[in-house]
Amino acid sequence: MKKSGYHNKKQNKHRDYISAKNEVVKAQENGFTGTPENWFDDKEFDNKILVKPENKGEKDYYFNSYSSFYIHEEMIKDNVRTNSYRKAIEGNPEAFKGKVVLDIGCGTGILSIFAARAGAKHVYGLEFADIADYAREIVKNNGLSDRITIIKSKVEEAVLPVEKVDIIISEWMGYFLLYESMLDTVLYARDKWLVKDGLLLPDRASIHIGALEDVDYKRSKLDFWDGVGYDIDMTILRPTVLSEPLVDVCNADYIISNHCKILDIDLYKVTKEDLDFSSTYELQFTRADTLSGIISWFDIGFLNLPNPVEFSTSAHTKATHWKQVVFYTEKDISVNRGEVLKGSFAARKSKKNPRELDIKISYHLKGTYSTTDFYQLYKIR
Repeated sequence: MKKSGYHNKKQNKHRDYISAKNEVVKAQENGFTGTPENWFDDKEFDNKILVKPENKGEKDYYFNSYSSFYIHEEMIKDNVRTNSYRKAIEGNPEAFKGKVVLDIGCGTGILSIFAARAGAKHVYGLEFADIADYAREIVKNNGLSDRITIIKSKVEEAVLPVEKVDIIISEWMGYFLLYESMLDTVLYARDKWLVKDGLLLPDRASIHIGALEDVDYKRSKLDFWDGVGYDIDMTILRPTVLSEPLVDVCNADYIISNHCKILDIDLYKVTKEDLDFSSTYELQFTRADTLSGIISWFDIGFLNLPNPVEFSTSAHTKATHWKQVVFYTEKDISVNRGEVLKGSFAARKSKKNPRELDIKISYHLKGTYSTTDFYQLYKIR
C-alpha cells in the first residue's frame, strides 16, 4: 500500500457525511456474488505482479511494528482520533462509573487512563507488543496502578482476573477501516467477555466512496516508472504500482461525485464473516471532469451513550492519520455532470496474509459518447 505526503491544497468545511441515510446494497454482479472465494482468484493478482513476495513472520512483524514509539506518537497527535475517544469516555462518566472496562490493544494506555478518570471501577488493558511494558510505567506514574492493570498478551491467549466486563473500548481501525484485521480480535473479545447489554466503544462504523479527479498527481506517480533515467527501463512496474492503492490526504475539491456507503457495521451484531463484503455502488458526477479513480474513507460512531460522539475521515473534514485511500483506474475517463458510474465493490482478507486486504472494483459508465466496462484488482498491504 503506497503512502504519500500531503498533496492537499485546501480543506472544505465539514459536510454531514456521518448522518447520510443511504443504504448499503449487496452486490448482484457476476464475479461479486457467492462466497469471498468466488469473487476472484489470487492468481489474478499474481499475474500482474512480477515478483511474488514471501510471507515472512507476518504476526511478529505486526506486533513488533506497534512497539515503535513513532506509531503511538502519530496516533496520539491525531486530535480527531484522540479527542473523539476522550469525549466519548470522559464525556460520559455516568456510563463508566463503577464499571469494569477492557481496553483491547491498549498501546500506551491512554484510553485506559481516560476510562479510569471517567470513573471506571477497574480497567484491564491488553497489549501484546512491547509497548505494554511502558504502559505499566505510564499508569504507575499517573497514580492509577490500583485501578488499571496492563496484561501483556494476545487477546486470544489472555486470561483475565474477571469472568466478564461491562465495557470494551478499542481503537482498532486501520487504513480503509479494515486493514490489519484488528476488528476480528475485538469481536472475539466481545463474544467471550462482554456482559449482556454491555457497551462497545466505538459501536458503529461505515465505509464510503466517491469518484476522484487526480490526473496530475496520478500521472506523476505512474509516469515516473516510464522514465526513471540512467538508461534503465522500469516500465514493467506500472501494473504493480496501479494495484497498490494510495494512502494520502486528498483535496476535497478533487471529489467529483456524490458519495455512496459500501459497508455499514453495527459492532454489537457484526460477525467476523461479515467483514468480507461485496456491495453495489452508484455515483453521480457533480461536474464535467476526468475520472481518475475511487476515493474511500470511513466514519466512526460512539452512539450508544448519553452523549454520543462521531467523527469522519472524509476529505471534507480535518485530516487524520488514517488519511483517505485512493484506488486509481488504469485509464482516465472523461465524464459529464449528471452521468452515473455504477459497479460493485468487493473486499476480503488476503489468503496469504490475513492482515492485508484484497479489493476488486468493477466500473460501468454509460457516457455521452461511449460505454465503459471493466474491473480492477487492488491489494492493501
